[in-house]
Amino acid sequence: MDLNQSPFIVIWETTQACDLACVHCRAEAQPNPLPGELTHAEGLDLIDHVARLGTRVLVLSGGDPLKRRRLTDLIRHGKARKLRMGTIPAATPRLTREAVNSLKDAGLDQMAVSLDASTAEAHDRFRGAPGAFQKTMEAVGWAHETELPLQINTVMSALNFEDLDRLIELVRQLGIVFWEVFFLVPVGRGTQLAGLTAEQYELVFAKLYETARAASFVIKVTEALHYRRYSIERQGTDQPPAQAAAGSMGERWRDVGPHGSIGISPQSINAGKGHLFISSTGEVYPSGFLPLSAGNIRATSLARLYRASPLFLALRNPDLLKGRCGICEFRSVCGGSRSRAYALTGDVLAEDPCCAYVPRTPSLSA
Repeated sequence: MDLNQSPFIVIWETTQACDLACVHCRAEAQPNPLPGELTHAEGLDLIDHVARLGTRVLVLSGGDPLKRRRLTDLIRHGKARKLRMGTIPAATPRLTREAVNSLKDAGLDQMAVSLDASTAEAHDRFRGAPGAFQKTMEAVGWAHETELPLQINTVMSALNFEDLDRLIELVRQLGIVFWEVFFLVPVGRGTQLAGLTAEQYELVFAKLYETARAASFVIKVTEALHYRRYSIERQGTDQPPAQAAAGSMGERWRDVGPHGSIGISPQSINAGKGHLFISSTGEVYPSGFLPLSAGNIRATSLARLYRASPLFLALRNPDLLKGRCGICEFRSVCGGSRSRAYALTGDVLAEDPCCAYVPRTPSLSA
């Protein structure tokens, strides 16, 4: 794929409505939809535009996508356009065996559920709802019953750093095809949470790397782009290894990824480079955690916003990066978290403050 022309993955926030109150939520989701959400007809048209862009994967997110009317019709439409479809239902009473079966019947390729701690008490506290852990465990069983490939999403922060070993052991037992480990970006409610230090990132990377070597599932690291640098160093090569490339952990894209997962990208993906996010009201962002809009699909075509907006063009140019990221020998395969750089410095092109690596350049060592 030419990532200047086509994003590998598009995330569409189908609604901001959600009955959870997760402590990290970028959207500060609420029980009711925002005014002005894309209509069903607009949603179908959006899916058509995503397909025409040459995108491989479309994820219907939220909020809670189960609160989006006619969600299964959207999935069917995406499948008819030959997209690989994923969704991320919230662990609420709406998530039932019948709901999981309906997602499978609609042709969904992969379902994700969230798991942020190894105990019910800690997970429920993080998600702001008693019973969320139990509902997640039930959803795991229902996905296996209907043979729907399952993904686990985990948010890494200071809250669960000490729990990581136990969490890894639990994840290993769940029969998943994909584990997405998202490193906290302080936006929305997440501004009240403590993230990890740069040194703690390296410790987590080491555990994820060792887990990935023996895992029967794909591990994808999100908003910690320097995991790619860590993996390359561990493997002693100047080429991204299978578990580091593209931010979605794969050496090449296949119609079905390893272990039956939704698919993996062959290239380095970052905010605005192979990845875009569309809000429930049609605003187009490089990432859901980078609140800089390139425009709205109601006014400008999705293709034009992705291919030609100054914001997206800048994010795809590693030569514009500043600080350590700008002189780092890994800037093309990593580039740092643009979302975290913006959240912590106000500059989308600044160095990632949570990277401990010192580039091997004369200008920095002199």
